[in-house]
Amino acid sequence: MDNYGEHMGQGRARDSQARRDAVTVEIGYALCSALFLAIVVFGAVAGPALVFELSDTAQNTLVASGTALGAVLFTVRVVSVLNRFAREHDGTGGTQPSQPGRTNPDS
Repeated sequence: MDNYGEHMGQGRARDSQARRDAVTVEIGYALCSALFLAIVVFGAVAGPALVFELSDTAQNTLVASGTALGAVLFTVRVVSVLNRFAREHDGTGGTQPSQPGRTNPDS
């Protein structure tokens, strides 16, 4: 009987470890995709300031705008990816019927 209790505990430990691994992967994905987005946006906005001869005011404005927009989009991307992951894994992610007691929204 002792072995049965040990196996049950190991199953929960594996589930817990799998959940931690999934969260770690999702955080990594959120950070990498957000960094990519921020770099692309910064390059699109500030790129002309770095490539063309512009006035100092125009260069500073484009670089500051690219930095600010990249930072904002980085934050929004990380939050949106992690919120979507949390919704999908806590049971509130869009799979619920639209009406209580019904199994299909069209029924």
